[in-house]
Amino acid sequence: MPLRLVSILQRPATKAVASGLLSVFLAVVPVVRAVSQASESSSSSSKAGEPGQPPQEKAPVTLDPAGPTVSLISSEPVFIMAAGLNVCGYDEGLKTSEPTRQRVRDEIDQALAKSETARARRDRLCLFVAQHRMTGTENDISQYISLALYLSPPPELETTVELTQMPPDSTAVVEVVPLLRDFAESVDLHGIWLTTHHIYDEQIDQLHDPLSKMIVATNTYLKMPATTYNGRRFIVVVEDMLSPGLVNARVYGTEYVVVVSPSAAGQIRMADVRHTYLHYIIEPLLYTRANAIDRTQPVLKEIREAPLPFVYRSNTIALTVECLIKAIEARTMDTGVPVYKIPAGVDRSDLPRYERELQQYQEKVEAVRVATVQHDMKQGYILTQYFYEQMIQFEKQPAGLNDTIGEMVYSMDVDQQVHRARQLEFDAQADDDVLQQPKQVELTGLDLAEAKLQAGDVAGADKLAQQALAASTASADSANDQARAHFILARIAILKGNPGQAIEDFQKTLALGKQPRYLSWSHIYLGRMLDLDCKRDEAVAEYKQALAVRDGQQDTRLAAERGVRQAYALPGHACEDDADDGATGSAPKKDPSNSGSTPPGSQQ
Repeated sequence: MPLRLVSILQRPATKAVASGLLSVFLAVVPVVRAVSQASESSSSSSKAGEPGQPPQEKAPVTLDPAGPTVSLISSEPVFIMAAGLNVCGYDEGLKTSEPTRQRVRDEIDQALAKSETARARRDRLCLFVAQHRMTGTENDISQYISLALYLSPPPELETTVELTQMPPDSTAVVEVVPLLRDFAESVDLHGIWLTTHHIYDEQIDQLHDPLSKMIVATNTYLKMPATTYNGRRFIVVVEDMLSPGLVNARVYGTEYVVVVSPSAAGQIRMADVRHTYLHYIIEPLLYTRANAIDRTQPVLKEIREAPLPFVYRSNTIALTVECLIKAIEARTMDTGVPVYKIPAGVDRSDLPRYERELQQYQEKVEAVRVATVQHDMKQGYILTQYFYEQMIQFEKQPAGLNDTIGEMVYSMDVDQQVHRARQLEFDAQADDDVLQQPKQVELTGLDLAEAKLQAGDVAGADKLAQQALAASTASADSANDQARAHFILARIAILKGNPGQAIEDFQKTLALGKQPRYLSWSHIYLGRMLDLDCKRDEAVAEYKQALAVRDGQQDTRLAAERGVRQAYALPGHACEDDADDGATGSAPKKDPSNSGSTPPGSQQ
């Protein structure tokens, strides 16, 4: 059955070991701290939904069916999958990630350096990932995380349900499982996990209170106790090996699963987690009123030109859910306007002035909220204004949303909403979905140097790389930065026609660095320069070193293998020693990066 998509990624769940109780109108919502050992209990097929309810997907086996209502957990299968993706070039958000991510990558690199078997298995894994890269976006990553939810803990790492019961996106890459299993075994990812998961537990402890406060505040505003959850669960999974710029969620029947990755500051995008939590609260209330919502079908005809995802332009319930959520978010948003309160003990004669100032503050706040609603309307979420007006009235009543949602839906004037849609000029482009698109991060330091070099700004790249070297210290992390800076400077020296300096910087990269990509490509560049200097035997040795170190990327392997088979050459130059063999050489001042293969850019 098709998976209902709230966002992109998902994540498996694990056994709960401790709980925090949150009082919500005499009800409690346990937000559970959980350890990383995945539950081994098998999940049964989900029951058929009630009329009007969304399709029921079979929940991943790692989501303990007997688990608490709200859980905050980690998962070893997701860790292993994410670690494998990192090895195969998944670098998004690395600079803003928790240090754990780089630490794990370094441990894997050390294991790879010691084992040819591990490198061979890594190459097979990365070849599969490269061959299944379709969009070049986070959607490529999401299918693997979706699959990881349905994997048993190591060492088995096997799918836990029939393929027909898994999300369609996960089945597209299910053949990666044996490759991932072999790779995980060869570098002992389970052992790395055992020495790392305590960090996840500490992060879960730190995130517990903010998540709890968000849930309490949301339930308080909606006036809904936890007793209305009716067996459904909301699960937040922490995974450091993914980009912190994203919050990703999927719905598996009654299981709402959100994947988050903390930033280097230990924070997650709580507003986006709340967005999914609102789906968790509101969807059941509206799906039970599907017949009434079907009255809004005429609205769909008016938003055909809006830049909405197809699901909202074709499904009245999905549109209604999203519009109500956007209205709630507008009513509860942080407007950025400094909070104003009338000071205590003011003189009665001064009270009118303070009341005017309070009114001005409220008008500013309302203006920001209304502007947000109007923006959502122009995006095509045409029912947002209606629900915004309804929520103003809702705030004045004692009844909860579960008691008033029916009246909101049944009393909607559909003709009025159609008229509103006809009066709007929709935006030409859709906003990036906050749950799907990473925030753009301003490039700095060596990242910016790489970008400038790729753009042809050699002087700018040179200056930034030199600054990075001057600012480096004696720490292990700075050694990696120094190696990367020398790698950039070596390529700059090639472009400036200074092969001697380039060789010196490549050798410094090899002496200081641990990142396989920079090491491999340093050997490749050195091999090409030796070929151009008619030193074929030494060049072949460098290419073979690149194959021994290799980073698992296809461009690296192809470039090194090509160098072993045939001497690097540029038109118009030949090496006399190789003339009989048909191999050609070139002057060393030419750029050996112009080979038809892709040199590494800003990848880590």
